[in-house]
Amino acid sequence: MPRRTVVRPLASPLTSIIDRIRERGFHNHRVTGHVDALRGGIVDDLALCCPAFKADLENGLIARWENVRDPGAQSRKLDLVIAEANRDGGPNVKKLRICLKSKSVITAHRSRDSRFADLYATLRVLEDLKSEAVLVATVIVGVAEKVLNVPDKVKPLYKKKAGKFEREVLPRLSSGDQSLWDEFDWAVSVNRPDDPRNTIEKFRELPTRRPGRTHVVGYDYVLLVPASIDNVNPPSIPAPSDPKSFGIDVERDYAKMIEIMCKAYNARWHL
Repeated sequence: MPRRTVVRPLASPLTSIIDRIRERGFHNHRVTGHVDALRGGIVDDLALCCPAFKADLENGLIARWENVRDPGAQSRKLDLVIAEANRDGGPNVKKLRICLKSKSVITAHRSRDSRFADLYATLRVLEDLKSEAVLVATVIVGVAEKVLNVPDKVKPLYKKKAGKFEREVLPRLSSGDQSLWDEFDWAVSVNRPDDPRNTIEKFRELPTRRPGRTHVVGYDYVLLVPASIDNVNPPSIPAPSDPKSFGIDVERDYAKMIEIMCKAYNARWHL
């Protein structure tokens, strides 16, 4: 009987994403701390649950790289690449085994279309290069009704007095201090009630495929992560019973993603 893949019953790196935002005080999509936590956790969990992947990594058959230039566009990056190495020590994209792309749509849900297009374009390029690669996308979707835009509006106000921002503003962010809404009312972005659902539905349009269907153009898994992030209240991932989760059980889906990645890896390189 084939051995069943078992995912460890511990907190996924999605919890670390929230911790990183809480520690920094606010979410900034230009800072990749949450992506660092996610990609590191994925590699660790996949190695724990997939012996073949762990062996290939430890034996040096494959290696990992971060923020690799997308072969299809200078302006795009692949957040995590696991591949065989070139002679110069860089990743050989023609011998790509795993690739991760991460996006977040916290404010300005109108940007969903451009970020969807980015994920779709990367998918087509990578499929042309190496259809067997395990392709995964993660998307953090903000579900807060309003967001205090700290990186673009509040922090620039203190450009010449960074010390004051760190003393008087930063400790209050993501702490539940409701007075921030009035103090910086000009820096508040309001999301429409249907924005999060529409964004989730948009990214569900990304094509996906089963582990054995490498001839199909699609991601092997698209992980959608509803997150309550407004830079005033403590950030959190809504429980599955919370209406703001939109029926998504993030921890369950993360475990499923690791299981599918393991199955796909074994099917494509260890049969």
